[in-house]
Amino acid sequence: MNFIVKGTFKAGEKRERFTKTVTSQNKNNALEKAYSLIGSEHGLKRYLIKIESVEEAKA
Repeated sequence: MNFIVKGTFKAGEKRERFTKTVTSQNKNNALEKAYSLIGSEHGLKRYLIKIESVEEAKA
Protein backbone atom coordinates (compact mmCIF):
# COMPACT_ATOMS: atom_id res chain seq x y z
CA MET A 1 0.00 0.00 0.00
CA ASN A 2 1.06 3.58 -0.60
CA PHE A 3 0.71 6.22 2.09
CA ILE A 4 1.00 10.01 1.81
CA VAL A 5 2.82 11.53 4.77
CA LYS A 6 2.65 15.30 5.30
CA GLY A 7 4.43 17.46 7.84
CA THR A 8 7.21 19.93 8.56
CA PHE A 9 10.83 19.81 9.64
CA LYS A 10 13.19 22.39 11.08
CA ALA A 11 15.47 23.90 8.46
CA GLY A 12 17.67 26.51 10.10
CA GLU A 13 15.49 29.17 11.71
CA LYS A 14 12.27 28.21 9.92
CA ARG A 15 10.16 25.10 9.30
CA GLU A 16 10.00 23.50 5.85
CA ARG A 17 6.87 21.67 4.63
CA PHE A 18 7.10 18.24 3.02
CA THR A 19 4.88 15.61 1.42
CA LYS A 20 6.28 12.10 1.03
CA THR A 21 4.73 9.05 -0.61
CA VAL A 22 5.97 5.83 0.98
CA THR A 23 5.15 2.19 0.33
CA SER A 24 4.42 0.27 3.51
CA GLN A 25 2.35 -2.52 5.08
CA ASN A 26 0.45 -0.22 7.47
CA LYS A 27 0.14 3.32 8.82
CA ASN A 28 2.67 2.87 11.67
CA ASN A 29 5.36 1.50 9.36
CA ALA A 30 4.69 4.35 6.92
CA LEU A 31 5.25 6.84 9.76
CA GLU A 32 8.55 5.18 10.73
CA LYS A 33 9.71 5.11 7.11
CA ALA A 34 8.93 8.83 6.70
CA TYR A 35 10.96 9.69 9.83
CA SER A 36 13.81 7.61 8.48
CA LEU A 37 13.76 9.12 4.98
CA ILE A 38 13.44 12.77 6.04
CA GLY A 39 16.00 12.32 8.81
CA SER A 40 18.60 10.77 6.54
CA GLU A 41 18.04 13.19 3.64
CA HIS A 42 18.40 16.29 5.83
CA GLY A 43 20.52 15.00 8.72
CA LEU A 44 17.76 15.58 11.30
CA LYS A 45 16.78 13.92 14.55
CA ARG A 46 13.17 12.76 14.98
CA TYR A 47 12.27 15.53 17.43
CA LEU A 48 12.92 18.11 14.66
CA ILE A 49 10.37 16.43 12.36
CA LYS A 50 6.63 17.02 12.92
CA ILE A 51 4.26 14.64 11.12
CA GLU A 52 0.84 16.22 10.55
CA SER A 53 -0.97 13.42 8.70
CA VAL A 54 -0.57 9.90 7.33
CA GLU A 55 -3.23 8.91 4.78
CA GLU A 56 -3.63 5.94 2.51
CA ALA A 57 -3.15 7.02 -1.11
CA LYS A 58 -6.21 6.62 -3.31
CA ALA A 59 -5.51 4.21 -6.14
